[in-house]
Amino acid sequence: MSKSKVQEYWQRNLRLIVILLVIWALISYGAALIAPALNNIVILGFPLGYWFGSQGSLIGFVLLIYAYAKIMNKMDDEYHIADTDTQKLTKTEEKVKIRKN
Repeated sequence: MSKSKVQEYWQRNLRLIVILLVIWALISYGAALIAPALNNIVILGFPLGYWFGSQGSLIGFVLLIYAYAKIMNKMDDEYHIADTDTQKLTKTEEKVKIRKN
């Protein structure tokens, strides 16, 4: 791969990371900032601010990880640097490959 393609790939990767980190910060600190307003609503005996902080943020973090993996897999395929082999190996061939490494 040419040097310009590598730089383009990493620029896109860094841009994605920055966007996801901003979303992460909004989830982390945004839930804490709006929690007092949400605490007037109670679900199953717990204030809604608690639910946002304990459950909502965890779900958000998992979704961010999923989004990053999905987008990076697509970008890896686009730049032809996917980490998976295009040829399928039999179980015996995989064992031999592992032993050689």
